[in-house]
Amino acid sequence: MEKSLKIIIAGGGTGGHIIPALAIADELKAAYGAEMLFVGTPRGLESRLVPQAGYPLKLIEVGQLNHVSLLTRMRTLLDLPLSLLRCRTLLRDFAPNAVVGVGGYASGPAMGAAILAGIPMLAFEPNAFPGLANRLVGKRVSAAAVNFAPAANYFRNAEITGIPVRKDFFALQPRPADAPPHLLVFGGSQGARALNTFMPKIARHLLEAVPGLTILHQAGARNAETTLAAYQASEADPARWQVHAFLDDMPRRFEAADLVLARGGASTVAELAAAGKPSLLIPFPQAADDHQRKNAEVLVQANAAAMLIEAGLTAEKLSSTLLDLFADRSRLQAMSEQARTLAHPDASRRIAAMVRTIAK
Repeated sequence: MEKSLKIIIAGGGTGGHIIPALAIADELKAAYGAEMLFVGTPRGLESRLVPQAGYPLKLIEVGQLNHVSLLTRMRTLLDLPLSLLRCRTLLRDFAPNAVVGVGGYASGPAMGAAILAGIPMLAFEPNAFPGLANRLVGKRVSAAAVNFAPAANYFRNAEITGIPVRKDFFALQPRPADAPPHLLVFGGSQGARALNTFMPKIARHLLEAVPGLTILHQAGARNAETTLAAYQASEADPARWQVHAFLDDMPRRFEAADLVLARGGASTVAELAAAGKPSLLIPFPQAADDHQRKNAEVLVQANAAAMLIEAGLTAEKLSSTLLDLFADRSRLQAMSEQARTLAHPDASRRIAAMVRTIAK
């Protein structure tokens, strides 16, 4: 093992950025004995997940610039010089061989400092359309690892590596042909308001129209009680639906599903591909640069998913779309096969190797 390799991973904010970043760090540590340092912000998920994973984390103060109020943008612009200086100090003290930017608030200042210091950089971009930080430095990086082909146009030396996904998602057993149909409703770790609102409205009709159908719905901690109450008020057969704030062992939950109703987050899309699961995607419309819709479109264009846009969503439209999908088992099977063609089982290994290649 090469014990001298030192790598900074900067960015985060959401699980779609930080969970793959941790997988990259694990691979760098296992394959090359790398010493890791994460740079993030107090408001991102990295402030909790990185220490839990056993990696050191340094925090900087920087906020959003894109799709925010003028006041927030001005505050961020005032924070940027200080965050850049803080990152330059971190680079000087840690002396990394390379910096990996995973997008998110802290990624921009850290990669800007790396440019000034002449340190090799790798950009990791999980979305089909890169975030602002990665777009700003895209042509200055040494290399880039992207999940979707359209994102490669924004970077130098880009490779389509995919997103690191837990290995369990690649080892799921196929659904038995005689198993009753099962719908997994998954709006991410925080849930999804649109799914929590519309699914209880259609649950009774859906369960009556699809023989044997069961529904498992992750609603998120803040909305679990109200979503549960809405299902109960719908008079849908309580033996055929469940609502949870969180679901553990997501590979097992995916394995049991014939169809997944979800948002269009990069990690969710990658997990659907790894699991080979057909999906109906309703992208979160407030996602930066509408990247969830662009992620979902990649699956739709590959005939691996169907998509509805939240702006025009109604209970009737959601119900009819789900009924059409459950009525066509051959289409679900074809979507499953197409989803697998988009999977990248060796993403962590390939990205770690790219980092090692650019490191001085």
